[in-house]
Amino acid sequence: MTIKVAAVGTGNVGKHALSQLIRDPRFDLTGVWVSSNAKAGKDAGELAGLDESTGVTATTDLADILAAEPQCVVYTAMADNRLVEALEDYRRILAAGVNVVASAAVFLQYPWGTLPDEMIAPIRDAAEAGSSSIFVNGIDPGFANDLIPMALAGTCQSVEQIRCMEIINYDTYDSATVMFDVMGFGKPLDETPMLLQPGVLSLAWGSVVRQLAAGLGVTLDEVTETYVREPAPEDFDIASGRIATGTAAALRFEVRGMVDGTPAVVLEHVTRTRDDLCPDWPQPAQEGGSYRIEVTGEPSYALDLCLSSRHGDHNHAGLVATAARVVNAIPEVVAAAPGIRTTLDLPLVTGRGLYAGHLPSTD
Repeated sequence: MTIKVAAVGTGNVGKHALSQLIRDPRFDLTGVWVSSNAKAGKDAGELAGLDESTGVTATTDLADILAAEPQCVVYTAMADNRLVEALEDYRRILAAGVNVVASAAVFLQYPWGTLPDEMIAPIRDAAEAGSSSIFVNGIDPGFANDLIPMALAGTCQSVEQIRCMEIINYDTYDSATVMFDVMGFGKPLDETPMLLQPGVLSLAWGSVVRQLAAGLGVTLDEVTETYVREPAPEDFDIASGRIATGTAAALRFEVRGMVDGTPAVVLEHVTRTRDDLCPDWPQPAQEGGSYRIEVTGEPSYALDLCLSSRHGDHNHAGLVATAARVVNAIPEVVAAAPGIRTTLDLPLVTGRGLYAGHLPSTD
């Protein structure tokens, strides 16, 4: 039996989610929400970049999405710069009895201890009222720092520290809002962007370190954050726009979950906008970028996760992976008990039904 689904958002992640929802036989697309009038009325197939018509046209009204009575909404609309609106959307969808899988807001990956209860309660109460559930994930925050490190830790006799790293060149990531407004690239170093305002790193990635700590069964004493930025040595262009000489061109930060004065779990990002910047910082395992999971214990592990795609570079692959992570979780989320669901309590998503045939012949 197919699952009735709707898509909210058709941007960098959303178009890949929408493409899978259209083509995956497990799902029946009932609606698409878009944020602009320019996209309203367009067919879902066109918005997904597919050469096919679905008969489902886009709307800017969330009421239209709910009126079609989907069982699950795939929410990939921008949330970083519209948190209040996104959280209200979740409350409204869940209260209507519709499940949600989403790529943001990232702190909902594991909100306990990161958000005050007054922010969690409306989401929790709406889910209980609607007998619905919500699962927020992706790649980072997401499977690169919950599913994979916890699987590795589960093969240890003892664990001293888990460190999850994203080491990526964002030069081909095409989102001026994220790159310039949120992360502060191309901005003067004496100007503090949204991401680096006090407490925001711990809000965004505190869910990562707290969920890892919960997986280890330890209570964190505190979560701390630190960062450093480096300037551009000259003017250059990236997909999102221009990085001027002297403005922020590289960022390295850590969010640390502390136990007895020791970092037990660490989330680290090493973000460049050009490969040659900050050569003394950690380097990726492949050109452009990779993820690294380090588990220190008995035994210890160092695992490099390298993304690629036949249709684009590492950044493209990361967007597809983010979309697929939440889309493939839909059956488990629909079947889950009401509430905020996490990787710790959902069944393992195995890729059932995704086999697509043999690799091309190399003869």
